[in-house]
Amino acid sequence: MYVKDRLRRSMMFVPGNNPGMVADAHIYGADSLMFDLEDSVAHNQKDAARLLVYNALRTLDFGKKETVVRINDLRSGLGVEDLEAVVRAGVQVVRLPKTDSAEDIQECEEHIARIEAAAGIPVGTTGMMAAVESATGVLHAPEIALASKRLIGIALGAEDYVTDLKTTRSDGIELLFARSMILNAARAAGIAALDTVFSNINDEEGFLAEATLIKKLGFDGKSVINPRQIGPLHRVFMPSEKDLAKARAVMEAIAEANARGSGVASLKGKMIDRPVVIRAQRLLALYEAGKITDGMEDE
Repeated sequence: MYVKDRLRRSMMFVPGNNPGMVADAHIYGADSLMFDLEDSVAHNQKDAARLLVYNALRTLDFGKKETVVRINDLRSGLGVEDLEAVVRAGVQVVRLPKTDSAEDIQECEEHIARIEAAAGIPVGTTGMMAAVESATGVLHAPEIALASKRLIGIALGAEDYVTDLKTTRSDGIELLFARSMILNAARAAGIAALDTVFSNINDEEGFLAEATLIKKLGFDGKSVINPRQIGPLHRVFMPSEKDLAKARAVMEAIAEANARGSGVASLKGKMIDRPVVIRAQRLLALYEAGKITDGMEDE
């Protein structure tokens, strides 16, 4: 069963045709594991990859990691076959690539519901993600994000998108509009916003700069393609001691005001309004969730 609201700082792509990587995927510390049946798998290996991922989902213990499968595009003729396998295997979330419209989401959901019913799985068990990879998809992001109650998030797929724009990836300026559209669509729908991969695994400085940018924008996390990117990404998303101290002070001031029976709280002479409290609560919750997930409970 999928969880709508959970920690998704990192979502690691795992090629679905690599038995070793599939088996060991859970040891690297990513919040979510995304087994890929699409771009990382050659056409003549699609059937083998589908069977491998099906068996892995049924037999391997991935612990508390979220399991996601990126299926092939439904228009390719392979996507429905992927759904037949991974939904029956109990995947938590299906990632639909090349999502251009709300109708794409609704078509995928109809297939998932049909398969769940046929397999005796309670209808609604399987979650969905939308991957937006075109100019059309970006413009339709608000409708896509609201297209199904199964959606846990909407993600940007940058390589196809910049090709559609007739440009290439550079310092990130070419992605700013798409990121802003996807982020606002996700927030309006109450779901996660997930950023695209940074493909140069040897450019740690560039990766950290991009991770810092998307955190500032408000994204929940980012897709990664190599385990080496997970630790640095999590450190970017972990709140600083300064921010934690301020958040704790806000919550203490609220508690003191409540204890006095006052509806007004202040900190260092400044009134504490509701958005400040919400931000403090979210930051402390993010810290606690990250601490548990990263095995830092006793630190």
